Amino acid sequence: MTSRTEELLPGTQRALLHRIARAQTEGRAPSLVAAVAREGRMVWTGSRSCVDGHAPDADTQYRIGSITKTFTAVLVLRLRDEGLLDLDDPLEKHLPDTGVGEVTIAQLLGHSAGLAAESPAPWWERTPGTLRPELADVLGERPVLHPAGRLHHYSNPGFTLLGSLVEAVRGASWEEVLRREILEPLSLDRTSAQPVPPHAGGWAVHPWADAMLPEPAEDLGLMAPAGQLWSTAADLCRFAVFLDEGDEKVLSAASVRELRTPSVPPEAGQWDGGYGLGTQLARRGGRTLVGHTGSLPGFLAGLWVCVEDGVAAVALANVTSGPLVGAVAADLVSIVADAEPRIPEPWRPLPEVDQELLALTGPWYWGANTFGLKLAADRGLELHPLRGNGRGSRFVVQPDGSWKGLDGYYVGETLRVMRRPDGSVSHLDLGSFVFTREPYDPEGDVPGGVDKEGWRGLPS
Repeated sequence: MTSRTEELLPGTQRALLHRIARAQTEGRAPSLVAAVAREGRMVWTGSRSCVDGHAPDADTQYRIGSITKTFTAVLVLRLRDEGLLDLDDPLEKHLPDTGVGEVTIAQLLGHSAGLAAESPAPWWERTPGTLRPELADVLGERPVLHPAGRLHHYSNPGFTLLGSLVEAVRGASWEEVLRREILEPLSLDRTSAQPVPPHAGGWAVHPWADAMLPEPAEDLGLMAPAGQLWSTAADLCRFAVFLDEGDEKVLSAASVRELRTPSVPPEAGQWDGGYGLGTQLARRGGRTLVGHTGSLPGFLAGLWVCVEDGVAAVALANVTSGPLVGAVAADLVSIVADAEPRIPEPWRPLPEVDQELLALTGPWYWGANTFGLKLAADRGLELHPLRGNGRGSRFVVQPDGSWKGLDGYYVGETLRVMRRPDGSVSHLDLGSFVFTREPYDPEGDVPGGVDKEGWRGLPS
């Protein structure tokens, strides 16, 4: 048993170690390694092994399976940000002659393209990729099972197509583009398409006996963008920080937020989870988690980030089935966030105050509904209801002087400050909704007008 800590309280450290020890024992994993990052850096690692004195550490490689998909999604978003494609483009526009080219890039990223979950037999995870040398071999004779855009249906061949899309647009192999555009800029030096020592071997454990069987580690060929990668707990912690904060060397914070945004509604009975663009989403204990889980024969992997708490966790095991490492990683996030809540940043006044914007702040009324308009630190505006739950959003100024909604009900909508001929503010126009300084202000251009007799009591 090994453990390395920085800054976490002793009680938190022990709770983390207890959780992974229980997972390794109850899940009968030959080994399990985990790590936690907080506020942008790794603060704890721990491991358990069935062999005394040979516990892995945060630098030991494990296969991470479908966490690979998140890396592929980042590559696709980079192409979009460079203007080389649009997420609403049909695949056919950039990768012709696949037979499924009418589906969009966004649908492939969010698993709503309606493609089959797996490639035709034999099972692709346990056989060499040379058995599927062409995309037609990956897609098979019936690649589309559902109408595109209608529901979430997880598809490994869909991410094979995305990897081939990256290759077609970049003119280089998926592996080379990945190394050049993500691994090197983020210093993920121990993440690779092929295992590099020290690395764990993959095992299956007999369901009814404490006996083990080695699993093959195949090169997945064209299926690599769906699950090929090997990585370490330390590297995945760095990647988790990127999924929280973004990094201009790879992908902006705004584009990373797109990865974390739900792409299709969850199915009935699954309202505690969802899928973004190459990321899984989950709700646990009142927290929103973003990340991905992964599995390939001999390996299980889980990575979760809670953006609100600034905590991320990774768990890796070298066993085909056993410990639910996705749940383990989620529990590690909760242990740290519950035991050591994020300490708020000190309040500080604005560095400068725009008097014209300041004059817009305060109460506004949509009909008789009361809203507050607040000036944010980044020169943005925040509009929120002052009573109960209602429609609210943050806004950022546009070059023409209007404001664009960033989130909430008014995301993408336009807020305009409407002025009278003398330059004074008459009202706010938000997607045709009129906000005035007084409830149903007759001078605020209220749609439908305002009764000339004004407010009144109950007639006697």
